[in-house]
Amino acid sequence: MRPFAFVAVCSLVVLAGASSATADDYSSDSYTVSTPAITPGGYASSASYTLQSLIGGLSLGTSTSATFGDNAGFLLYPFVSTPVVAATAGSASVALSWTSSSGYLGWDPSGYSVGQASVSGGPYTFTSVGDVLSSTQPGLTNGTTYYFVVRVLDAFGVAIATSSQASATPASSDGGSGSGGGGGGGSGTPTPAVSGATVNLSGRAYPGSVVTVLKDAQIVTSAPADSRARFNTSITGLSGGHYLFLVYGLDSSHNRSTSLSFPITVAANATVNVTGIFLAPTISVDKSQVKQGDNIAIFGESTPDSTITINVNSESNLFVTAASDASGAYLYNLDTSPLELDNHLAKAKAAVSGEISSFGASVGFTVGAENVQRPKNQNTSVGDLNADGRINLVDFSVMAYWYTRLLVGTGTSADLNHDGKVDLVDFSILVSHWTG
Repeated sequence: MRPFAFVAVCSLVVLAGASSATADDYSSDSYTVSTPAITPGGYASSASYTLQSLIGGLSLGTSTSATFGDNAGFLLYPFVSTPVVAATAGSASVALSWTSSSGYLGWDPSGYSVGQASVSGGPYTFTSVGDVLSSTQPGLTNGTTYYFVVRVLDAFGVAIATSSQASATPASSDGGSGSGGGGGGGSGTPTPAVSGATVNLSGRAYPGSVVTVLKDAQIVTSAPADSRARFNTSITGLSGGHYLFLVYGLDSSHNRSTSLSFPITVAANATVNVTGIFLAPTISVDKSQVKQGDNIAIFGESTPDSTITINVNSESNLFVTAASDASGAYLYNLDTSPLELDNHLAKAKAAVSGEISSFGASVGFTVGAENVQRPKNQNTSVGDLNADGRINLVDFSVMAYWYTRLLVGTGTSADLNHDGKVDLVDFSILVSHWTG
């Protein structure tokens, strides 16, 4: 992400014989304050007038109305998530696909460009591909490994985020790699080819966590994350076709992350490398209700040494930051004085080494007249099958997959009335908890 540079220009036109102005006056018969970009703290003065500091004035962001909200807090600038990239080798080509990047606070992705290099880490040659989620890189040499990144572009064609690197090695359609083999001469026994296609998945979760991978709503593998929250795993023996993969993790407190899903098209006997998977932070609070003016602890886990952005969403959007430690844990004690007496939602995202996760599931709390501790291990809402804090079409789709099927693994969670099957009764229960 490119940092913003703010240039503030405050033009003061001062006329002779000026007297002081007070409160929110920006003009008088004797002087004018013309379009201040940043209002002053303290005061400015001259021989003819004095400008006192403001109790309320202009702010970067928006003001509350029926159609838009006030964005408060330190992090009042836009940002986007980085895409997950899949690279599939073909004959003299590599097919790339990626997930859509999510924009916040008005910074909406308007297109993408693909960077290609023959050396890991670049330099890359970039080609704009428009507002699409896939592209094929032709004219490559079989047996040579190529490296790719995907840049997210804003409406002006400026890069605002860059994915992690993915790689692939094109091979001829007859199975030859085009590259020389190692070892001595002679007619040794050839290494048997692996039957079926392979999908390699890698990314970030939580230190020491277990990452679970589902293919078409069924668990196919799980993998541990290391002390730096990195994980990688492979699914082998796949037939050519279209698959929907879903990945989630459990932190050290057994809190489940939001599921990250992405479609993948697999060619027969091909290898697909999927990189840049970045599970959003888990999030909890220590109180289900907090007395207005008291602190509420917001905490969870993410990748170590990352910047955590917490968004508290109610009548206005409040943004604050915390840092995760070497174990991936983060904590922010939020002063609830500015929050209205009402229900609130908090969610978090993480950023590290140029990669930015999407926001995770929301956790709710109430600002009221007294403090009420939140029960430990409070269950996810009924029907929230992908644990994203909402009951919507994603959960409906998961339930639809298990409709009239034999329930195994995660399929049992779709059986909301626990009668051993998924039928119209379960759909009725899901709809009754619908959030959209």
